[in-house]
Amino acid sequence: MNKAIITVVGGDTVGIIAKVCSYLAKNNVNILDISQTIVQEYFNMMMIVDLANIEKPFEQIVTELVEAGNEIGVQVKCQREEIFNKMHRI
Repeated sequence: MNKAIITVVGGDTVGIIAKVCSYLAKNNVNILDISQTIVQEYFNMMMIVDLANIEKPFEQIVTELVEAGNEIGVQVKCQREEIFNKMHRI
């Protein structure tokens, strides 16, 4: 399986989850796990996704997710699982 970690952080507003999840669905990205919290007015979401069926290059998915986040005022990051794990190793 080709997994990635997506994080979304920013001020809470209507439609954040809808925007990100709609983009993922349109691009054949399957959400395997999702967690989201709101602390005071700050939104935080982390997703583990399966990229096995994407038709675009990974770099294009990353760029388009960043652009989708910019449209609604949140920061979106997407990293391949192996890179994420190496960066967060103790």
